[in-house]
Formats: sequence, structure tokens, C-alpha cells
Amino acid sequence: MLANDCSNRFSLGIKSLRSFIRITFVAISTLFLCTLAWGQSNDVSKYPQRAIHLVVPFTASGPVDTMARIMAQKLSETLNQAVIIENRAGAGGSIGAEFVAHAPADGYTLLFSSAGVVSVNPSLNKVGFDTLKDFVPIVKSGSLTSILVVNPSLKINTIGELIQLAKAKPGELNFGSSGPGSASHLAMEMFDRAADIKILHIAYKGAAPAVTDLLAGNVQVMLIGLTTVLPFVNNGKLKALGVSSLTPSPIVPQVPTIASAGLNGFEVSNWMGFFAPINTPNAIVVRINEDVNRIIKQNETKSKLATEGIDPASANTPAQLKEYVQSEISRWSKIIKESNIKD
Repeated sequence: MLANDCSNRFSLGIKSLRSFIRITFVAISTLFLCTLAWGQSNDVSKYPQRAIHLVVPFTASGPVDTMARIMAQKLSETLNQAVIIENRAGAGGSIGAEFVAHAPADGYTLLFSSAGVVSVNPSLNKVGFDTLKDFVPIVKSGSLTSILVVNPSLKINTIGELIQLAKAKPGELNFGSSGPGSASHLAMEMFDRAADIKILHIAYKGAAPAVTDLLAGNVQVMLIGLTTVLPFVNNGKLKALGVSSLTPSPIVPQVPTIASAGLNGFEVSNWMGFFAPINTPNAIVVRINEDVNRIIKQNETKSKLATEGIDPASANTPAQLKEYVQSEISRWSKIIKESNIKD
């Protein structure tokens, strides 16, 4: 009986040893395959090996989303991989930006941002990201020009006449915006400072109701995205005084720049560009930068952007965009603080 008991224990021991060896082999094999796959997927020289998610922090069909889709299509062709638009709207774009800030820094989740999200929002609200610490600027791809328009009832034709009227009737003129801290609000605050005037601010919940009241004469002035009011300029319901870019817009070449009216250097644009989570490999950043710079030079891209009122950016490096973002944050934070603007 003792011999049989020892034999049974020995057999059980052998079976346990074999099970242990099998489990160990499977574990080592799995670890090897995972390590191999990780190494392959993180081989920057082979980037991209799967679809790239381009996060747009706004709803679909807006100007930022429109440009993102134009760029995504061209990038897909260039990279030979799908570039998938992922709309994550909310909190003025901060929700989508925060999502990307905490995404893996592997080049497969990128942010397509407007100026307001990365250079204005951090000074207006508590956001879950730090633009300069959490993102690597990749490339600026284009911008939306704004246009200074007035209700024809003011019976003025130039920026100079608007400034004279505002000085002659302090506190009587007002401007509409799509909300506190919005691009249309901040642009007019900057205009006021440049012209040394004070036009009262009337905030609306969006551009549509603000433009409606401008057409009705309930507000007299707006500095807003060109394409938003272009139909009303063309049919004479609004009068265009100037564009916010440093050079005339090809869409309305007859409208002078605001800077040319004696406000030297005045420029406001809702620029857009690509950003990646911090620590994204530099080789990936350079690859996207070079590809986007090539794409925005193509005549087909320029034509598509022009129909949307978007000016393609000139070639720019990640370092140049970083420096530009730093200057934009400094500029807008000063305006926000001195004007006591709150969202």
C-alpha cells in the first residue's frame, strides 16, 4: 500500500510538473508575441501601421470639422492608412482636447484644434490640459478670416467713420458676439483697444441669433467669420468695412484690411492646426508636418479650402507653431484679464 501511495503521488507530481511547464511555455510565448507586436507597432520607421484617429473637438459640419475632413482625406491618401475623424464636442472644445492630452503618445490619436481651444480656453476656464505641457504642436494648416460688418442704418462706409462715430457717441454703439470669450467677442475687444474706443458688448448664445439681431438693427457691429455673413454682405443687408487678415481676402478682394485703416499690425484669425500628445516621437511629428505642408500647397486643396472661406497656411515647422502658440496664449490672456472677460 505504501508503494502504491508513493507511485500515485509521483504520478501526480509528474502531471503537475507537465502542467506547470505547459503554462510557463504558453506564458513565455504570449509575452514574446506581445513584445514582438509592440515592437512592430512602435517602429516609427513603419508609421503608420493602422488607422489614425483625428479628434475634432467640435460637432460635425462646422468650419473646423470641414477643414479637418479635407485634410484627413488627403492624409489618408498620402499615408496609405485611414485617417478617421472623431468628433468630441463640448466645453468650447476642451473635452476633445483633454481626451487627446491623455491619449497614448504613439501618433495614432491626434488633435485638430482651432485657436480658441488651445490659446484662449485655458485663460477663460479650468481645463483638463496645459497646452504647452501636454501637447506637441505639429503644423498650422489654415485660418478663417473674420470680417467687420455693420448694419446699413449706421450710414457709414469706412472703419475710420466707425471709429469717429464711436468716439462721438460713447456708449451708444454695441456689437454682438456668439458668447462671452468667443472669437467674435475677443476680436472686437482687440479692435476697441486698437482704435481706442468702447463699443458695448452684447453676448448671444451662438452666432446665428447674434447675426439675426445685427440684421434687425438691434446691434450695430460684428467682427465675425467671413463665410458666416458673406451672403448678407453680397445682398446688401450688411455693409463690410474690413477684414481681419493682414492681406485682403481673395473671397472679398474689394474689402480693405482693418490694419490698413491706421490700425497697424491688427490681425485676428481663427487658425487651425494639428497637435499630438506630449512625448510623441519626433519622427512622427516631422512626418505629419511635412505631409500636411505638402498637402496645403496643392491646388486641389487650395480650391477646396477657398470654397469654405479658409486660407491655407504657409509652410511652417513644429518649432514655429510652438512659438506662435506661445505668443497667442500671451496675447489673449492679456486681453481676457484686462477686459475682465469670463465665460
